[in-house]
Amino acid sequence: MKKLLSLAAIAVLSACGQAPTETTSETQAAAPAVEQKAQSETERLNEWFEAKYEEQLLQSPMTLTRLGRKERYDEFDDLTEAAGEKQLQWQAKTVEELKSQFDYNKLSEDAKISYDIWVYQYEAAKAQQPYVRRNYVFTQMLGAHASLPNFLINFHRVDEVSDMDAYIKRIGGLATAISQLLERAKVNASEGVRPPYFAYEGVIEQSSNILKGNPFEESVNDSPLFADAKKEIQGLLDANKIDSVQARTLEEQAKNALLENIKPSYENLIAWFKEDFANVPKQATGAGALPDGEAYYNAALLARTTTNLTANEVHEIGLSEVKRILGLMDGIRQTVEFKGSLQEFFAYIKSDVTNEQFYYPDTDEGRQGYLDDSTAYLDYIKGKLPEYFGLLPKADLVVKRVEAFRERPGAAQHYNAGTPDGSRPGVYYAHLSDMTSMPKNEMEAIAYHEGNPGHHMQISIAQELEGVPTFRTQAFFNSYIEGWALYSELLAKEMGAYNNPYSDFGRLVTEMWRAIRLVVDTGIHAKGWTEEQAIAYFKENSPIAEGQILSEVRRYFVWPGQATSYKIGMLKILELRAKAQQELGDKFDIRGFHDTVLGGGSVPLDVLERMVDNWIEKTKA
Repeated sequence: MKKLLSLAAIAVLSACGQAPTETTSETQAAAPAVEQKAQSETERLNEWFEAKYEEQLLQSPMTLTRLGRKERYDEFDDLTEAAGEKQLQWQAKTVEELKSQFDYNKLSEDAKISYDIWVYQYEAAKAQQPYVRRNYVFTQMLGAHASLPNFLINFHRVDEVSDMDAYIKRIGGLATAISQLLERAKVNASEGVRPPYFAYEGVIEQSSNILKGNPFEESVNDSPLFADAKKEIQGLLDANKIDSVQARTLEEQAKNALLENIKPSYENLIAWFKEDFANVPKQATGAGALPDGEAYYNAALLARTTTNLTANEVHEIGLSEVKRILGLMDGIRQTVEFKGSLQEFFAYIKSDVTNEQFYYPDTDEGRQGYLDDSTAYLDYIKGKLPEYFGLLPKADLVVKRVEAFRERPGAAQHYNAGTPDGSRPGVYYAHLSDMTSMPKNEMEAIAYHEGNPGHHMQISIAQELEGVPTFRTQAFFNSYIEGWALYSELLAKEMGAYNNPYSDFGRLVTEMWRAIRLVVDTGIHAKGWTEEQAIAYFKENSPIAEGQILSEVRRYFVWPGQATSYKIGMLKILELRAKAQQELGDKFDIRGFHDTVLGGGSVPLDVLERMVDNWIEKTKA
């Protein structure tokens, strides 16, 4: 496989030497002119970035909507393979233009970082292109069959009648997108690329949920999309922007769009998955079993970690981390004076799901308790943020239950970013259909991971940055974003969280979870582990609920490499913090370190190291 170059190799290294310790009158006179040249080139480059990023945004109606903009508001993205190839060609042309029109050596240090990230994004996309047909199109975890309706329900804001007209037209676009992706799934299947059996089961079930209720069947309930359309129409009516006659007309138009577009596209999707199910092995296999599987998985690791770590190296790091965390867990077992072994302690924590010390009742009251307590944890940590950060997010954060049509027992909580202007808050979503899979001792760490100081803080700050080109405020690098969120779980302990040993044990459980991922993900995709082997390793080394373990392992099968990004990113941030503390001594400032890490947006890990090194040198000076 052709390796993706590291940013160190991509970057054109500056040939400038160090400044002299003393200056003559001639060099003093020349200095402002040199500075002005660098500033001029940087300003010119930043203007170019703004123009190119705007050009890129206008190619994606869905991204525009996610950012709170309403251009192309009645469209969906083109999700064909040809559209992806066209986007890569566009990226290639921009990189060619970038290299031909700008002098790297005349740029400011931050502008060089922007330059390198733009090139890196293209190189990363190019490295993934040979394996585009190795990715699973629809799965129980990532399928557009669930995410596209969720997009329409949660991101398409209806403020005016024209917005509702766009919503109705977008129903047709959603159906077209599903049809485009189904064709891609068929092509992949013809090349021997099918997701595991449980992905088929999940896609069939979740897609069927979209068609449950009115107008698809006689029911006392409306289907998810029809219920949302009616809610949006009612909102316009309540705001006196339409009358009752217009409301009935819009509702009828939405109903017809659903019946004429969504119904046949989803019926075709369900029918094909049911028919093709006979071709799927009953035993799940990893990426290594696919055509070009080894190269594909190596490319996936490269994309997810932004490092050149091999599968074996990642596996060994995981084994080492699991051993270390087991030792810390055993220390807490001794602290609470539990007399049995660590394995018996695991069993004790998860055995009795009726024990309110460890679980909420599997009732609506229990679900609301989970949401309320998560909110309380986040309220506490929000008050501590100014002690550890200079940069603070402006956007609000809310905690919500996942919508019923896409909720899965034991599935991982997740975060949806708000808009850069704050008009839509960030959302921490929790799957609460099975409260026996949601232990209390883990929820505090997960709240910090998804909310503050984790995803919500990092992504909101990135979107609100004003000192970098706009494209960097929306960049996404898995190892940085997930690494920061996992680091945040540990940082919260320094901030006064986890006030009892069981909560701190829960923090270790969630860290162990991510360490196990290094072992299990590489085990599945590079070492041929079965589903049973992966589940057994999880059970042996953690007290995670069985429903969560099953959901997690199945997630790894359908999303090769992604699960490795968390621990690899966290370890890098901890390494850089230790380096800064050692080199700066009494000059080390935790707020300055965190602002450095967050102040440039999401970046590859080698760029992050470069940013921290620059901060160390400036602080020394």
